[in-house]
Amino acid sequence: MKLTWFGNRTFRIHAGGQILVVEAEGAPEGIDRNELVSGADRLVGFDNDLPVAAGAEWKPRPSVRLLDAGETLRPVQLWSLGSGTLLLDADEDMPLLLLAGPVPTLGRWVERAVVMLAGPHLAARAEVLSGTVSPRLLALAGTDTELDAAFAVWRDHAEGGGVMALEPGMAVEA
Repeated sequence: MKLTWFGNRTFRIHAGGQILVVEAEGAPEGIDRNELVSGADRLVGFDNDLPVAAGAEWKPRPSVRLLDAGETLRPVQLWSLGSGTLLLDADEDMPLLLLAGPVPTLGRWVERAVVMLAGPHLAARAEVLSGTVSPRLLALAGTDTELDAAFAVWRDHAEGGGVMALEPGMAVEA
């Protein structure tokens, strides 16, 4: 899985053999929209009409048996867990939860997931997240001040999971 944050709530995600662009319309000034969406398999926003899942009960779909898989991967499944959330379930990748809004109630599946917090109030949302289960990887997308505050909160609560700060325009493998 490759994640690129462009600023605001705009991301380009390579997962499950597909490219998804999140919030292309909200890309910061200076980002070429044509380049951003070039080659994308799907454009999506946080407030699109996606199926809604309950975060406490949701589970990743089972892996496809090699005999049944064929030559192509299944399309990435997208879910909403509420306002400002986007959950991706892709073959051959761990679940990815993007949180640009409040932290919903989450289940133990988060222990095997990448969780990205984006936007303002990173520290407050990291504090709420730390009261649930610890994700495999926490990625933070925000200003330097927001990042410092979130790292200070998360440092005392991470239970074996990694944490990283995203830099606008720089792709990272998760």
